[in-house]
Amino acid sequence: MDNELIIEKSWLKKNWIWIAIIGFLAIFISIVFISSNSKNGLSDTVTALNENSLYENAIKIANSNSEVLKTMGKIEAVDKLAILEGNTSYTDNKNAISLSVRINGSKKRGKLEIHAIKKGTAWDYQKIFIRTKNPKEEIIVLEKP
Repeated sequence: MDNELIIEKSWLKKNWIWIAIIGFLAIFISIVFISSNSKNGLSDTVTALNENSLYENAIKIANSNSEVLKTMGKIEAVDKLAILEGNTSYTDNKNAISLSVRINGSKKRGKLEIHAIKKGTAWDYQKIFIRTKNPKEEIIVLEKP
């Protein structure tokens, strides 16, 4: 009778093909989700990622609004993942933007909506507002006629 020790393969070695398939599908679904968030797909989202001043200045304006501070608290800086999750739409040869991005305040979370037109290298904000849930509110931070 043989008394050899039988060594079984690890779970990872047995199931590597399933891990590869699930990883590929996760990447594919992520790309489809990101590109479906705007009309022009991934290009608008990537362009918005590079427009740091667009949402940083909008947050500065929102943080100077007393109603925002009372309801939301001080709003934190927007992270890159929030922009990927949001909706971005450029028009007028990338000189006008409508952007929706999630934000975190010290009291509450919400969505920051920005509508702006590029004048030279600076953004001219046409409308900035914040939407919240529980209770459902809309705070108009800036609105030009």
